[in-house]
Amino acid sequence: MRYTKSTILVIDDEQSVRENVAQFLRLEGHRVTEAENGADGIAEALRAPPDLVLCDLMMPGVDGFGVLARLRAEPSTAGVPFVFLTASAVPSDSTVGFKLGANEYITKPFSLAVLGEVVTQRLAIGRGT
Repeated sequence: MRYTKSTILVIDDEQSVRENVAQFLRLEGHRVTEAENGADGIAEALRAPPDLVLCDLMMPGVDGFGVLARLRAEPSTAGVPFVFLTASAVPSDSTVGFKLGANEYITKPFSLAVLGEVVTQRLAIGRGT
């Protein structure tokens, strides 16, 4: 089942990845907001809490762990599903991410089909369906 009109925040310092993911999600019927770094992503999520966050792990300044920790600490974003999209395949990174409250950990490069499945599943769970 495809959900439309969900708002998804994509946080990634690599412009091409961010834009490709955003374009794919828009074609799937979602509203997408974008942030090019962790600090901007936190600000955007707190300004208008999304239905789902897709976030890179390794970014200058506030990294993905910092974004996740901050969003989990805020009542308005504590329950928002959070998915890491990262080039880091280091097992300890995924362990830390899950301990901080990440819901999924997708390693780059990834297929859009896999991304679409994860987005659909996480939005369904987030809606309690």
